[in-house]
Amino acid sequence: QVRLVESGGGLVQAGVSLRLSCAASGRTFSSFSMAWFRQAPGKDREFVGAISWSGSNTNYADSVKGRFTISRDNAKNTAYLQMNSLKPEDTAVYYCAATPHSANRYRVYDYDYWGQGTQVTVSS
Repeated sequence: QVRLVESGGGLVQAGVSLRLSCAASGRTFSSFSMAWFRQAPGKDREFVGAISWSGSNTNYADSVKGRFTISRDNAKNTAYLQMNSLKPEDTAVYYCAATPHSANRYRVYDYDYWGQGTQVTVSS
């Protein structure tokens, strides 16, 4: 079992940066690939990006590529989502998720463990 807790969300203006954190506990964090998803009101949960267990491989949705960066610190059992140049359309609840499989996975049902989410609101 893996417990995930997100933090770092908030209300910000367009153009600024924000960093989300995902703290993990339970099973060995370094054995899991980690991902970030987001869900805007009335929309399906969508893939944002993922990082392999070692941190050497990352994948991003086209909508955030070049603006968002995923990283992890296995010594701290924490994954991060650095979000730069935020836009109003980035407004959503952001979730971190974990899978024991590779990071080349983009679908909600590919991930076994989920956090409770953190709200990010970007005003124009």
